[in-house]
Amino acid sequence: MDLNNGTKRNPLALLPLLIFISLFILAGVITGDFYKLPMVVAILVAVAVALFMNRKENLTSKVERFAKGAGHPDIMIMVFIYILAGAFSEAAKGMGAVESTVNLALTYFPQSFLVVGLFIIAAFVSISMGTSMGTIAALGPIAAGISGETEIPVALAVASVIGGAMFGDNLSFISDTTIAAVRSQKTEMLDKFKTNFFIVLPAAIVTVIVLVAISLGMDSAVEPKEFSFVKLLPYIGVLIAALAGLNVVAVLGGGIVLTGVIGLADGSFNILTFSQTMMKGISGMSELIILSVLIGGMVELIKHNGGIAFLLNAMTKNIRTKKGAEFGIAGLVSATNLSTANNTISIITAGPLAKNIADQYGIDKRKSASILDIFSCSVQGLIPYGAQMLAGAQLVKASPLSILPYTFYPMLTLLCGILAIAFGLPRLKPKAGHRQAEAGEMKENYTN
Repeated sequence: MDLNNGTKRNPLALLPLLIFISLFILAGVITGDFYKLPMVVAILVAVAVALFMNRKENLTSKVERFAKGAGHPDIMIMVFIYILAGAFSEAAKGMGAVESTVNLALTYFPQSFLVVGLFIIAAFVSISMGTSMGTIAALGPIAAGISGETEIPVALAVASVIGGAMFGDNLSFISDTTIAAVRSQKTEMLDKFKTNFFIVLPAAIVTVIVLVAISLGMDSAVEPKEFSFVKLLPYIGVLIAALAGLNVVAVLGGGIVLTGVIGLADGSFNILTFSQTMMKGISGMSELIILSVLIGGMVELIKHNGGIAFLLNAMTKNIRTKKGAEFGIAGLVSATNLSTANNTISIITAGPLAKNIADQYGIDKRKSASILDIFSCSVQGLIPYGAQMLAGAQLVKASPLSILPYTFYPMLTLLCGILAIAFGLPRLKPKAGHRQAEAGEMKENYTN
């Protein structure tokens, strides 16, 4: 099966992508901080290179082609979801939902299981907020406080928070990684969640067992504060609505409305502060929105110039089986994540190529989306220069390298992902009309 359909293969067309990744690596090595160079600046340089390539076309036509890729319906829907997710996450936090969630768990968890509690709290908060970074920022100080009151090493405490945060980020319906994986593979949130969940559940269970074994008998004098069940309703509502299979836009919109109603009723907000809080959340997504648009345009230029065809051929020429193709997708997104230190950007960058590979080798969309999310999140949770590790280390005044040995969940997730591919798990049954839809999309890919 030739997915390229005669498209020219031009390795030089990949130069903008290589420049984008190289700028991250060089800036990180030179400055010692992989987030010193703004990602938007790096992608702008890469876009400029892409626009000046292919001298057979004039600049006007290249800009129009860039705009076509940047404004692709998949990119625009992704942007819209990012806007709603940012507004909901910040509004719920401002209303007190995060604080109530933490204090609820601290109230009902036995003191000797606080490390496990940190993992579970972080998982719930992250799956509800859709952000691992926000979860680590909220729970990092609590992890440090618990460590200070017990014999629990601070590195173990914060690693438990990071693990739970990555669990939630990987599964959340409103996580940017989930959104990017689902949109790039053209599948549904709930389908990806079910597939993903069965792969990572063993990792979560073993993590809990390991944390219990390590921390058993470590008591704490931490006193939980008051909490409100009502303030948990937006998170619970979003989870229930998402699990019920409602459209993600409706889920997020309903969550925002419910958050506003509760916040206005209990005095946490007035109309003005509620609006300002939502705007703060949307602004927090601005860099990701800009990156998504610019990468979409750059990928369109790379594709037109033959870069995607070359890369697809290079990656698949030695692949003979569906299993090999799945490992190829895993390797592609992992390598991109190691280079960019950003799991969302790695999915956005690798997603279109992963979709081509999945189509060519008959990989179920649910599985390809899960592979993208699982391997990007596990790698992100293990690299010492990743934002999650750096943020956790900064909050508890520890070295990222001291935290790394305790990052059990990302390690186990990586292992579960490999085993899932090796043994063809989970066994997915085709959905009604699923094969017809895939055939139609593959035909569209060939004609395009």
